[in-house]
Amino acid sequence: MLFRSYIVFIENKSLVETDDLVLFVRVAELRSLTAAGRDLRLTPAVVSARLIRLEKKLGMRLLNRTTRQVDLTPDGHSFLEHSLKILDAVDRAQSEIALNRDNPAGSLKVSAPVSFARLHLAPAVAKFTERHPKLQLQLVASDRFDDFFHEQIDLLIRVAELKDSNMVARRIAMSRRVFCASPEYLAKAGTPKTPKDLADHNCLLLRFPGSQQWRWTLAHPNGRQETLSLAGSMDSDHSEILTSWCLAGHGIAMKDVFEVAPYLRDGRLKEVLTDYPPVGYPITALYPHSQYLPPRVRLFIDFLAEEFGDSPPWG
Repeated sequence: MLFRSYIVFIENKSLVETDDLVLFVRVAELRSLTAAGRDLRLTPAVVSARLIRLEKKLGMRLLNRTTRQVDLTPDGHSFLEHSLKILDAVDRAQSEIALNRDNPAGSLKVSAPVSFARLHLAPAVAKFTERHPKLQLQLVASDRFDDFFHEQIDLLIRVAELKDSNMVARRIAMSRRVFCASPEYLAKAGTPKTPKDLADHNCLLLRFPGSQQWRWTLAHPNGRQETLSLAGSMDSDHSEILTSWCLAGHGIAMKDVFEVAPYLRDGRLKEVLTDYPPVGYPITALYPHSQYLPPRVRLFIDFLAEEFGDSPPWG
């Protein structure tokens, strides 16, 4: 049996690595330190040192060593029985985890920003569930930061800087942002040349509790970053409403390229302030530090990282 190394609690509260249990069991079976070391590709000195360390941790003598062979003490016989049970349990647990990883089942609830969910995550979810038909996946489209506990969310997908140290963030792609407006709006209001010019424009802002996207952070040509607090006659808590206003010629918006790439390509939107681009953020999968991560959740995160990765389809 092949084991990953785990640390287990023995009855006297000692911490013991499963690798040491495997070694002890092999010595007990072969009645020889040399033979066990040869079988496990360890030198006799390493075998002896690890067994001595194990006995010290347990506070008991497990083996009587002679020049010819190794015999178990009464405590050694008792510990051998426990060791075999522990290793069998670890083996069954590893087998179950591997089975769940390869053939995941159960439910998975994922929350993602509206535009990213509709344009990119929904097709990816369909592809993922085709591969794993025993999974039931619920996709919640929301621009807000949902509450893990009350909403029973397994995974949050967000485009934002992680500020909560209680969360684990796994990057699945990068999101480039742009300032953009329709040609009609620019013909009417003019094209901003510097960040200061934004004060003279109608800025379409995303506002909801916990969001900072009503403050636009941009990078200067020399690398310096600047954050602007802007105002406009229209704001919303829904990113796609801002896109519709932008397309209709009502102002300038800061948008993720994954949302507006088709409009930039066909000319319905024009990028402005290209020398002062908005600071982009990684698209991350978030889950609490304290939360056990089921194999099906980890599998979905790995799938998204592979699906989008360093060369996402939106460019």
